[in-house]
Amino acid sequence: MPLSEHEQKLLEQLEKQLHEDDPKFANSMGSDPGRSWSTRHVVIGVLGALAGVFLLLVGVTLQNIFVGVLGFVVMGGGVYFATMRSSRGKAGSKAGGGKPGKQRSSFMSSLEERWDERRRGEP
Repeated sequence: MPLSEHEQKLLEQLEKQLHEDDPKFANSMGSDPGRSWSTRHVVIGVLGALAGVFLLLVGVTLQNIFVGVLGFVVMGGGVYFATMRSSRGKAGSKAGGGKPGKQRSSFMSSLEERWDERRRGEP
């Protein structure tokens, strides 16, 4: 069941507030819109991992430890590069420093008002 427009707006406001209050936690949760998967990173990383597997197999067939270890390192680097996320718009998230405080307080006050209305409506 999809969210209504009102619920989507509330969710977006809560996400913004989380990013403003605790950016480290928000980044660890991975919902930061400024960081996204890069197709270029994934493609290059997968190609690097495949090249590493090929080098590893060549090292095993030639019984050359150096080539096998090099293949393993290249494979690991490819996987790491494929799973990296590119950061976009980092400067934009830091630019609006003054306004979010006012928005947050008005947002919180509107939530408090709603809560009070609900409490008054119940017998």
